[in-house]
Amino acid sequence: MQTPPALFDQALLARRRERASRLGEADFLHVAVAAEVAERLKEVNRTFHAPAVVGPRAGLWAALLSAGGLPGIRAVPDADVLDLEPGAHDLVVHGLGLHWANDPVGQLVQARRALGPDGLMIAALFGGETLHELRRALAEAEVATTGGLSPRVAPMGEIRDLGGLVQRAGLAMPVADHHRFDVTYASPLALMRDLRVMGETNVLRDRSRRPISRAMLADAMTRYDTLFGREDGRVPATFDVVFLTGWAPAADQPKPLRPGSAAARLADALGAEEQSAGERAGQ
Repeated sequence: MQTPPALFDQALLARRRERASRLGEADFLHVAVAAEVAERLKEVNRTFHAPAVVGPRAGLWAALLSAGGLPGIRAVPDADVLDLEPGAHDLVVHGLGLHWANDPVGQLVQARRALGPDGLMIAALFGGETLHELRRALAEAEVATTGGLSPRVAPMGEIRDLGGLVQRAGLAMPVADHHRFDVTYASPLALMRDLRVMGETNVLRDRSRRPISRAMLADAMTRYDTLFGREDGRVPATFDVVFLTGWAPAADQPKPLRPGSAAARLADALGAEEQSAGERAGQ
């Protein structure tokens, strides 16, 4: 099988993350998403004895989840090859790093292999409409000032496509859903500064190597304010976090019924009269 071309420059991503660690802290999204994961784990109603968390801020996530009642967590960087032993864990959390993976299915496959039978994998990543405001402002400004267009913000996966990754990785009972975090900033430049501190800047291999000109940046910031600015003078920034959940296969897991094997008809349950397709068409 031919390996698809790498979408992201992983060496640059590592340098940007190292720079971010020296710029300050902007961990509010990690904190918020980790809290959401903790709530979801409570709903599972299961005690986990050998959890692991994977991600660019795995240590922070381990501390946050431990404070929420999940002790003994192993923190693992989101490298191409995950430092996880096969079958050693009953829970693997992938925290806000999967959107930068050149092989997201491979990451999920490694998570599945690290799970014992009926172990749980839950991944949180940016997707959907994340940063659509910034994407539009930059695109319109670049077309207006240069007459061309280059990728400035990484593409975001749609929830339906991302959900398919779980099944492709061999995980059972796959579920995909999302939670939107609406954040406001004093200005678009404040958002861009935060993205630098988060280590969430453009590392696309096909990115433009030319720095943004002052004219283009000023145009983009004006467009952002005009298109999305609020009455109080602040600007919004959308972060859609997609949650992917799946279980390592086990012999005693619930399995979907075969088509046609139902013991009762839906029409009976609804108290309605069942009609054939031809009868419905003739109405």
